[in-house]
Amino acid sequence: MDKPCINIVWLKRDLRTQDHAPLASAEASGLPYLIIYIVEPCWLERADYSPRHWQFICGSIDVMDSHLERFGLQVERLFGDAERVFSALCERYRVQSVFSYQESGVLETWRSDIAVANCLKERGIQWQEFQSNGVLRGITDRKGWDRRWYATIDTPPINNAYRRHSPFFLEHDFGLPDNMRQASQAYPEDRQPPGQDKGWLYLTSFAENRSSHYMQNISKPGASRASGGRLSPYLAWGNLSSRQAYRYVRSHPNYPQQRKNFDAFTTRLKWRCHFIQKFEVESEYETQCINRGYELLPHRHETSAVERWESGTTGFPLVDACIRCVVQTGWLNFRMRAMLVSFLCHHLDQDWRRGVHFLARQFVDYEPGIHYPQFQMQASTTGINTVRIYNPVKQSIEHDPEGLFIKRWLPELEQVPTPYIHQPWLMPPFEQVFCEFQLGIDYPLPIVDIHVSGAQARDKLWGHRRHPLVSREKKRLLKTHTRNR
Repeated sequence: MDKPCINIVWLKRDLRTQDHAPLASAEASGLPYLIIYIVEPCWLERADYSPRHWQFICGSIDVMDSHLERFGLQVERLFGDAERVFSALCERYRVQSVFSYQESGVLETWRSDIAVANCLKERGIQWQEFQSNGVLRGITDRKGWDRRWYATIDTPPINNAYRRHSPFFLEHDFGLPDNMRQASQAYPEDRQPPGQDKGWLYLTSFAENRSSHYMQNISKPGASRASGGRLSPYLAWGNLSSRQAYRYVRSHPNYPQQRKNFDAFTTRLKWRCHFIQKFEVESEYETQCINRGYELLPHRHETSAVERWESGTTGFPLVDACIRCVVQTGWLNFRMRAMLVSFLCHHLDQDWRRGVHFLARQFVDYEPGIHYPQFQMQASTTGINTVRIYNPVKQSIEHDPEGLFIKRWLPELEQVPTPYIHQPWLMPPFEQVFCEFQLGIDYPLPIVDIHVSGAQARDKLWGHRRHPLVSREKKRLLKTHTRNR
């Protein structure tokens, strides 16, 4: 009996049904096609993996299925090594083509792609990978990158149209483990809900009203939760494409009166792709200092300090509030993310690798191409960016002056008067008695003296920038990653 002839759409970080080139190509082929999402067992062992990522992925696929079911289509969720999955599918079907987007992923996904490419090549099967969000594969410098990015982003989004398909049952041996099957049903209410429908809801509400205070509140840990775009999870997992978001905002009727805020928002969409492009070109961001000269820089290795940072018990209210917030909700604005990295790497003098995976596990919007380059930039290991040593007290006073965000996430400080909320260690003993609060018991003493730790970090980092290897690496990085204006 002849094997059925099919195509396969392999989903990665593109969990949507519109502006989707692989799905459009599968429809245009005229052949029946499978849509698959593969969860590889090695993912579950990765230091950057968190069940909250799978919960968002699973919920996003549920939403895709709700749009596809009327066409007789659904996404098959498969658990197994990608190479083994494709080998099995090729045994069962006569696969003509595989369609997917390129992924700027971590080392394991890159190895998986190589194994799948070899598997398909041996069988004479074409694998067509489409460019994702204007990120270019195989380039060695940034000549013309901006122009090409705008050319991609200004192209009208793909209007995916689906014909009615005859459903067929896929027999396979790659079922999800029991604890992963119903992940989306236990999705926490305090995290952003998954799926393209919710992504569009956030985008439309931003353009219609929430954007009016976008730039005013962008650095505030509390207010930015309402006035920010909040699209990062939907972009990270591909519920929305960068093109969809960019063109929607630029063509919105509110653009003339909100131009400053809208332009700032679309600029950040471009920055996002800029950093993913860095990671695509130089994936070593994941495992080593991108400026090799910083591998020579010594650090303290204090597990207790890292544990206090992770648990939100450093004695610095804004740092601790941000950690507790991101652990529970999976989201934090950019300025506070940068402050957390700076505090760990500068004030606590820890190697950036001691915290990079912890935050990756917390962020629902974890995107390797953003996470690793940004983490190293804030940790001051690039040699091409200015050294930014954030003072958590200054940040607290400027961006949470009344301490509302702090008290929301540190209820033990609820009775502390506003003049002391940013520096409770300055609270006189009689004030502590009056407020029924005891420093060192109800809330920890500061883990460091930030004036001393900040000065030491500045001397150390600026001094190391003069190292010959740092200087040579700086020239290489500028040549590779600097965009021509």
